[in-house]
Amino acid sequence: MIEIRFGSQVCGELTSAASREWLVPDGLGGYAMGTVAGLRTRRYHGLLVVPGETPASRKVGLASLDPAVLLPSGARVRLGAHEWASGDVDPRGFELLERFDLTDGLPRWRWRIGDVVIERELAMLPGRSCVAVVHRLVGGGPVELELAAACTWRDAHGERRADGPPLRMDPVDGGAVIEGAYRLSGPGWTPQGHWWRGAYHREEAARGLHPEEDLWYAGQFRDTLRQPGDTVSVLAWAHDPAPAPPPATEVVAAARRRNREVVASAKPADDVEATLALAADAFVVRTNDAAVDVVAGYPWFGAWSRDTMISYEGLFLCTGRADLGRELLRSYAATLSEGMLANTADTGRVEYNTVDGTLWFLHAVSRHVTVTGDTDLGDELLPALRGVVDAHLAGTRYGIAVDPADGLLTSGAPGAALTWMDARVYGVPVTPRHGKPVEVNALWINGVAGVAELAELAGQDADGLHRLHEQAVKAFRQRFPAPAGWLHDVLDAPAPAYPLGGAAFHDDDLLRPNQLLAWSLPNAPLAPDPRAVGLVGAALLTPLGPRSLSPECPGYLGGHRGGPAERDGAYHQGTVWPWLIGPYADAARRAGLPVGELFVGLEAHLSEYGLGSVSETADGSAPHTATGCPFQAWSVAELLRARR
Repeated sequence: MIEIRFGSQVCGELTSAASREWLVPDGLGGYAMGTVAGLRTRRYHGLLVVPGETPASRKVGLASLDPAVLLPSGARVRLGAHEWASGDVDPRGFELLERFDLTDGLPRWRWRIGDVVIERELAMLPGRSCVAVVHRLVGGGPVELELAAACTWRDAHGERRADGPPLRMDPVDGGAVIEGAYRLSGPGWTPQGHWWRGAYHREEAARGLHPEEDLWYAGQFRDTLRQPGDTVSVLAWAHDPAPAPPPATEVVAAARRRNREVVASAKPADDVEATLALAADAFVVRTNDAAVDVVAGYPWFGAWSRDTMISYEGLFLCTGRADLGRELLRSYAATLSEGMLANTADTGRVEYNTVDGTLWFLHAVSRHVTVTGDTDLGDELLPALRGVVDAHLAGTRYGIAVDPADGLLTSGAPGAALTWMDARVYGVPVTPRHGKPVEVNALWINGVAGVAELAELAGQDADGLHRLHEQAVKAFRQRFPAPAGWLHDVLDAPAPAYPLGGAAFHDDDLLRPNQLLAWSLPNAPLAPDPRAVGLVGAALLTPLGPRSLSPECPGYLGGHRGGPAERDGAYHQGTVWPWLIGPYADAARRAGLPVGELFVGLEAHLSEYGLGSVSETADGSAPHTATGCPFQAWSVAELLRARR
């Protein structure tokens, strides 16, 4: 894997160290997450974040475990880091870091206090909400080590304040059970029990959200590190009837071995691909009912069917997980209703509110069968896939229906945002895109062709599917090319306002990246035109992927910043989306354009923001600072797939 290592110049400079985040997942949707500096900059940061009924319904437990070294001289040196509402940063342990590295996906810090060197490693127990934190004396000694446990128990999207009840602490051997929810265990436990008030999260402030919370100082562990190699370890795990976890050092060693096996099973071609294969592993989870699912992004997303299906090939077929993928496709197929795939949203409710999620599902099944030769799955799901086509022909929710005049797919309903550009501000869609969106129709044509192929493999008649496909392709080729040289973004879009006697509909030719799918999909409706693809690249391409709108178009916003309304307003109005590098790379290759240097910026990004991973979004304007989730499934999946 690529080397991710920082010395004192990065670790000791707070802005740099606090803007680089690490993630260690538990395989269930929970995680440990923080920054190189050790500073908690988000409400979502913690060493034990526990998934609930769905991956999105997480709770923060152990917030931090702050080390302090007691030297033989009597000096007490604190190695933790907190920022407070007063503006103070105290303690400032990052100033004593001589190195941070991410090895086999696990973070490791090394502090130097003169000749005393302390190292910290942490890992989670795969398949269980359990974190192990190991401290090792590397040089000097003997010294005493204290570990202060700052705790909470709250929804990951909120805060807990000292004006509420204190956290309940039940004593157990070697530690305590907090709120009946999770257990702390380690040497020399001394309970405390009071509030640390005004912990400040700078990233939440930047996002226009409430940035403060209070933390419960539950107590401290203490032990002696006598000689190099000695360790002091703490375990924290969701309190359940299962046996206690193995010793912390074994948890770390086992996690390291497992991560190496994950990489090896993906058969990576180079270090970047190895890094992406391990990054992909974070998003594939087992939910409470043991079903395979995909977390769309850490730290705040759960499972979203559109994201899952866009990510499918990269996460499952490029990493040696076809068996798990098969299981996932079957479980998602069971959610089909009226020809639409359930959008298993973060609300915990099953919703049917996308026009493209189902079409991405058709694509995922087709790619699975094509890549793996698993015709048994194709045969099993074929009736459901034919049902999708039939329902779209007949018409389903939100005005989603095939226009009999041209075979193209139209959609739209008041207040609905059905495509992947689904941001709303105060409930109003920013880019409603009602009518016939270009990528939706590319996916429709691709999907119908894929179902026809599966039908023929099963020995079934596919003539009707071929006729439908041919009609839609003919109309697509006639209608989507725009005079400007690229493709219309939406055909037959309702005009926002028109004079008496004017047209009620128009064809939207804003320069967006959605048209890339018309050239990139396996059964794309158009052969790539080098000039058109070149125009898209010239206007939209950045080091981290394509923008969502050309800077030359009205409504362009180059910064994805500010409060929720400002960020949502810019979400698809110029913001960069790294996942689009996949469609762009495919279209460029087919057009005969060079792609050898296309991934350099994203490869460098692997050590800039979410360490070893790819962010959700970035500013449309230079320097294209990353925004959104630092760890995003479709960003990782499409970079991995496109490079491979």
